[in-house]
Amino acid sequence: MTEGAESGTAGKTPAQQIADGYRFEGTALELGSVLVDGTADPQSAVRIPLAMMNRHGLVAGATGTGKTKTLQLMAEQLSANGVPVVLADVKGDLSGLSAAGQSGDKVTKRAKETGDDWQPTAYPCEFVSLGTKGVGVPIRATITSFGPILLSKVLGLNETQESTLGLIFHWADSNGLALLDLKDIREVIAHLTSDEGKAELKSIGGVSSATAGVILRALSNLEAEGGDTFFGEPEIDPADLLRVDESGRGIITLFELGTEAARPALFSTFLMWILADLFQHLPEAGDIDKPKLVFIFDEAHLLFHDSSKAFVDQVVQTVKLIRSKGVGVFFCSQLPTDIPNEVLSQLGARVQHALRAFTPDDQKALTQTVKTYPVSKVYDISEALTALGIGEAIVTVLSERGAPTPVAWTVLRPPRSLMGPIGADAITAGAQGSPLWAKYGQTIDRESAYEKLTATLQAPEPQSQNTDEPVARSGGKDAAEDEPSAFSEALSNPAVKSFMRSAGSALGREITRSLFGTGRRR
Repeated sequence: MTEGAESGTAGKTPAQQIADGYRFEGTALELGSVLVDGTADPQSAVRIPLAMMNRHGLVAGATGTGKTKTLQLMAEQLSANGVPVVLADVKGDLSGLSAAGQSGDKVTKRAKETGDDWQPTAYPCEFVSLGTKGVGVPIRATITSFGPILLSKVLGLNETQESTLGLIFHWADSNGLALLDLKDIREVIAHLTSDEGKAELKSIGGVSSATAGVILRALSNLEAEGGDTFFGEPEIDPADLLRVDESGRGIITLFELGTEAARPALFSTFLMWILADLFQHLPEAGDIDKPKLVFIFDEAHLLFHDSSKAFVDQVVQTVKLIRSKGVGVFFCSQLPTDIPNEVLSQLGARVQHALRAFTPDDQKALTQTVKTYPVSKVYDISEALTALGIGEAIVTVLSERGAPTPVAWTVLRPPRSLMGPIGADAITAGAQGSPLWAKYGQTIDRESAYEKLTATLQAPEPQSQNTDEPVARSGGKDAAEDEPSAFSEALSNPAVKSFMRSAGSALGREITRSLFGTGRRR
């Protein structure tokens, strides 16, 4: 240590020395105060620079240690600073952000320990649900924009099946076929696996009909479980997640898990699609004073469980690239080891609540977690992580110059909003009173490009063929039952093939597939 550094710390307590590493020039989120030897110093603040919130972060800890309240605390301050937040409300506990908190002895004591002039405050919230079966504003995506990698994750496909699905998407894109909902992708696969579509199936890389059949059955199972309600239109506009209210506070969009609890991978994967879609929507931002949006994945282990390498690679790429668009991503889970190392290495802020070390696996996770923190002269981090109380965490973040701050055992501030849910009726009322309800409340089921093309090809038949031909070709069946073979015959016509190629080229260019193979048709 240099002489200047020694003189700068002379006479300061360890808590004050740690707090020196959290003194920033710009605006910062106030997390709490430093605790040393069981005593919190209200004057020794632990903070996160607002400008560094797009360097991403992790909030971890065992059940019941206070992770949800930490997310609530962060969302409040982001909103107050004009930053919109997207937050997965997996357990339904975060709806209280929309209501003012309630004072009490515990809140008063914690506010005093952390030097907080606590005031009950409500924050602007939007309550949204995946599909039409929840209590919030229904949010949907089209199959086309969702892309093959994310859909494979939802369907539980292996890597071979995922590759096959990618080829099927490519075929649909090349032929200008917009896949809006589950019945569209099912219709395409059914055509490709039919006698009429075998030639088309071979043309996209020798795809196995058996593999295509597995995908078709997985789609049918998803539809039977109600998964069809969130694929379709109107599709969510990314701009609706980037709004502020009339007073300039960022709007907090809360995604409820609701009826998708039986298929949590669908919920977490849908959120990753939104993040990838935001990447395509937003322009490059460079270095900015505050992020345009902060995206928080609660129960992040759901996102990575049984994920393919392609999926994890795309998550890593998304996290790396999205910061340049001014978006911060925070993952929340019980253990840091729930997050792949490639992703974990991209997370600049760490808020680690208590870990349990009851089993050999717990011990291994504890050892690995300790290694992710800077060396501390004040704490034995291994012991501290198992001794943290509720609402306490081991914290290190990136300073304004991008260097890790000292490790701080932090007593976290209490949220100013209600620490608990507001109830389903209140959420429904809030959702139906939102301007988003008029935009997304009703499902639109327009014709897909595939259906339109079928109708177009069938229309000229009465003029070009005599009335006996349809009966002879169908063996006495009516025209409606004969549509598949008529469609196949039309596709074999050289003029129609030429039209399909030109239409496919023109419409295919409208889809620019990006992260996860996502892409919207303009």
